Amino acid sequence: MYLTSKKKQEFFKTHGKNEKDTGSPEGQIALFTFRIAHLTEHLKNNKKDYGTQRSLINLVGKRRKLLNYLMKVDIIRYRNIVKELGLRK
Repeated sequence: MYLTSKKKQEFFKTHGKNEKDTGSPEGQIALFTFRIAHLTEHLKNNKKDYGTQRSLINLVGKRRKLLNYLMKVDIIRYRNIVKELGLRK
């Protein structure tokens, strides 16, 4: 499996307050970014996997909603997470 519980804890530890802070927007965005990258690589090899393609589109939408929320609430945290993960709008 590509995403283990230790890997998830690592994301939440580096981008959240601690490894048990799974609800922070920064941790969720980092986790979604990792999953999006994995699904993108999968779709490069399997172009007709439409279920995965749909899941990828849903994940991108969820990440965008969290980024918009973070931008409204705290622009500094938004800029930091975008810079750390190398995202662009």
